[in-house]
Amino acid sequence: MPAVPSCILDPIRDQFLALLPTRVERHPWGCHNPRISDAVVFDRLVQVLVFGCGYERAADEHCSATTLRRRRDEWIATGVMETLRLLALAAYDRMVGLELEQLSADGCITKAPSGGDCAGRSPVDRAKLGLKRSQLTDRYGIPLVTEPAPANTRDHTLLPATLDRFTALETALGPLPERPRLTLDAGYDYRIVHDDLADRKITARIAERGAKTPIQTGGRWVVERTNSWMNNFGKLRRCTERRKDAVEFFIAMASAIITIRCLIRRAWPLYRWDTRPRSPRIR
Repeated sequence: MPAVPSCILDPIRDQFLALLPTRVERHPWGCHNPRISDAVVFDRLVQVLVFGCGYERAADEHCSATTLRRRRDEWIATGVMETLRLLALAAYDRMVGLELEQLSADGCITKAPSGGDCAGRSPVDRAKLGLKRSQLTDRYGIPLVTEPAPANTRDHTLLPATLDRFTALETALGPLPERPRLTLDAGYDYRIVHDDLADRKITARIAERGAKTPIQTGGRWVVERTNSWMNNFGKLRRCTERRKDAVEFFIAMASAIITIRCLIRRAWPLYRWDTRPRSPRIR
């Protein structure tokens, strides 16, 4: 059973391979072992992301765990996975349209048993090591920004960095709305947050601390759904990466897969293409 349906994986893989820089063979005699195909390594890393298995479990006689780690680090150094994520967002915006006038943000805590740069004592898991993702989405729930941090980091302290990365999306997506609306839960109800959002000209709708507010209020449920989508990936649900750049690599890969899946689902009744699936109900 494939980790990701081919209608989603094939276009992502093709675009990823097109982004890779041309490799120049430097061995003077040319008698070394042939380089494993980038497509093979990419598919193995997708398996690591989806199933949450170790590199040794995804490796076989054709591609070793050491090759997976080395190629991952090589691609992290070039920043190609983040470029792929931005291209997926741009494609979605061009074909369907990102609804950036209404934003939602929230934090999500998962396990990080191996520790590392993004691991901290989880306040919801008996102080075991955990990772927090600060998630920002559009009105539909498309992941725009995902900022990793230790689990014991308060949500409202991650919001400025998350919004800074959202502002940087203007390079890839074009002009952003001048006064977007942002829906937040009671964990962001602090004066420093209100002042910062006012300075950024963002209209905030923040639930009051101590008051019972349904999750449907203000459309905040979409970011919770996106967190659930992210947690469907085993590597993010139980992160064993110790370096922040490796965590961000897999987050960017997951975001690209989610964005393309949503693009196919929403474009299915609007467009026709050769590899169009028979049904928009793809997972």
